[in-house]
Amino acid sequence: MEQKNDKKVIRSWAFFDWANSAYNLVITSTIFPAYYTIITTTKEHGDQVIFFGHQFTNTALSNYALSFAYLIMVILMPILTSMADYRGNKKVFMKLFTYIGGIACMGLYFFKLDTLELGIICFVIAAIGYVGGVVFNNSYLPEIATPDQQDKVSAKGYSYGYVGSVLLQLICFVFVLKPELFGITDLSFPPRLSFLLVGLWWIGFAQISFRKLPPGSPNYVAINKHVIHSGFQELAKVWKQLRHLEFLKKFLPAFFFYSMGVQTIMLAAAGFGEKTLNLGTAKLIAVILIIQLVAIAGAMLMSRFAEKFGNVRVLIFVVFIWIGACGCAYFVSNEYQFYALAAVVGMIMGGIQSLSRSTYSKFLPANTPDTASFFSFYDVTEKLAIVIGLFSFAFIEEATGSMRNSIIALASFFVIGLVFLLLLRKVEMK
Repeated sequence: MEQKNDKKVIRSWAFFDWANSAYNLVITSTIFPAYYTIITTTKEHGDQVIFFGHQFTNTALSNYALSFAYLIMVILMPILTSMADYRGNKKVFMKLFTYIGGIACMGLYFFKLDTLELGIICFVIAAIGYVGGVVFNNSYLPEIATPDQQDKVSAKGYSYGYVGSVLLQLICFVFVLKPELFGITDLSFPPRLSFLLVGLWWIGFAQISFRKLPPGSPNYVAINKHVIHSGFQELAKVWKQLRHLEFLKKFLPAFFFYSMGVQTIMLAAAGFGEKTLNLGTAKLIAVILIIQLVAIAGAMLMSRFAEKFGNVRVLIFVVFIWIGACGCAYFVSNEYQFYALAAVVGMIMGGIQSLSRSTYSKFLPANTPDTASFFSFYDVTEKLAIVIGLFSFAFIEEATGSMRNSIIALASFFVIGLVFLLLLRKVEMK
């Protein structure tokens, strides 16, 4: 392993966020949700679609699909991280999931209303690829940075991600808003081209990380029948260790509940803006760009606040703001209110993600050899939160006919997370 705090290694690690955040912005947050909602809303059937013979509300279907993708990863992650720890080849898995996700995004180029099933399947596979890559990328953090630098390094990763994704978004923005400049007459072509570009961007820029991050073992042994069992054994071992780590034992329940809210808002915000407020693709992209740009400052700002006030106090402050944001979202009725809310969400979104990752990393046992297993536990916690959050959001929308009612559930998740964080208020960060 190379020496920690190496600037070149850290920069290459941060470029993985640059590469895969394009998926997060274009596919989960802007162009895909807008395109999906528009093509699946018809005069004949309204917002109802038929997926493999079953009828769904269009936005609920996409949230169910994402929830399913994350559930698959909750099941697979313990197995894969166990294999990575045992063989020392986590970068192999980073590559595998990157290529799977990138190719699936390219497959969305062929997504139209009459290929709904293909589109949803590619959407699910792309999410699986994204989640899998992030798991192994996160597990590098304690290996490349000392605890005193991990807040800054984690924030740097998120900042790279926001900048990279915004750059690609701006390129796609030109095609979507000004297709006539390129002689494009098929209005479905610009968004589908954007999906193709995301796949190329994701795979292309990931090569920077793959070249510089510590290499895995080339000894690729055959999978045996014990791998699945050992994967969950690793999680059980981590759980036993966490029981003796007072801070993490209290931090993870808080992280679990507030992640239900944070991650669901990130994944469902675009659908809410398009469907509830009828913003349209152009305004929706502008709103998400506001969130991304403000989030860069948010990640850095919260890192500095953490140095001065401690991670726990800053997290408590941020979750308070999230609860207020949910209250505002329930009553938002026009685009200008939505813009203002987007700016607030952007500021706290980058901060809470970055600070959560570095807070967990800081309190791992010193010199632990199996960081992939510990971060598998972290990611399983987060992804299980997403499964519950997205499923709840979709179910409540279908049951009540309004996304606004789903927001109430998100606010309750934040409140529970806040209660757990308050139990940590006397813990001093070292």
